[in-house]
Amino acid sequence: MSSTPHILVVNGTKVRRPVFILGAPHSGAELLARAVKRSPGFHLTTGRPGVLRVTYAFARQPSIATERGEGAARVLRDACAEAWLVSARACAQCPDDCRELAGLPPGPPGRPAPDGDPPEPCVDPQGIARFADASPDLIYSADVLLDAFPDAQLVQVIRDGRDAVADMLDDERCLAWFKPGLANLDTVFPNPFFGVEDHTERNRWPRAALAVKCALRWRGSVRLSAKLRRQVPEEQLFTIRYEDLVGRPRAIAAGLAEYLDAQIPKSSLSGLVRAGGASDGGVGSWRDRLTPRQAAQVEKIAGTELRRLGYPTGREG
Repeated sequence: MSSTPHILVVNGTKVRRPVFILGAPHSGAELLARAVKRSPGFHLTTGRPGVLRVTYAFARQPSIATERGEGAARVLRDACAEAWLVSARACAQCPDDCRELAGLPPGPPGRPAPDGDPPEPCVDPQGIARFADASPDLIYSADVLLDAFPDAQLVQVIRDGRDAVADMLDDERCLAWFKPGLANLDTVFPNPFFGVEDHTERNRWPRAALAVKCALRWRGSVRLSAKLRRQVPEEQLFTIRYEDLVGRPRAIAAGLAEYLDAQIPKSSLSGLVRAGGASDGGVGSWRDRLTPRQAAQVEKIAGTELRRLGYPTGREG
């Protein structure tokens, strides 16, 4: 006997076809999140504490999700439902990154604004028709997301790993995961979160350069993306290249709107990134931002994935 489909209602609206934006660190997922968040009828959140706690638990110890089965899906579904609530209390927990996507000023998390008023909601609950989330590292919970929301629509962003690594090396939050005591390679191996898959990589990890560790994380993430492409129906997965966001933003916005069956303004992605340069992290900026040694390290670790995705390496790059 088949089970009754789970019905989730948030702010008086049934959650249908929620959208989740996935990608490796610094893949450009936040650019798509901005476009979706500012589109009519959407309520997109990112980095809400409850969602982060659950997704990082699954990311850092995948066995938690596999062993708990439907329980893992229920926990993640409840975390998303809490994140999507629109109220003074809920909005007070919104991180600055989430508010910035909506074009709102930073707010002090967990407490009223300086003038004593609650933070301004980023969306009118009466106008919500669709829900979305673009929290960091959702890629590691993709299977659980689809268990929790069988009708979910996934959007994944792919970017040249060398550009992604260059941005990761400038991001203290990304580098914090590499601090002693946080790398749980002794208890979780292979380790998708850190991209460590064989004993040689695990043994070398403590003395590996930061560029190597970042490259491993990027490689692990894009391998998960490739797995998604093989396993998820076409109507539930839309893949976008960061380079196309730069070069053809209006076309990408139109394609995203068609995939989501939603109104995504064609101008929503225009002007968010430029074609290159070390100062703005644009396409190909790794040539100025990575040392020759770092570039060689990234290509040694992830050269196969770079070439498979169409990013030339070595002399070709």
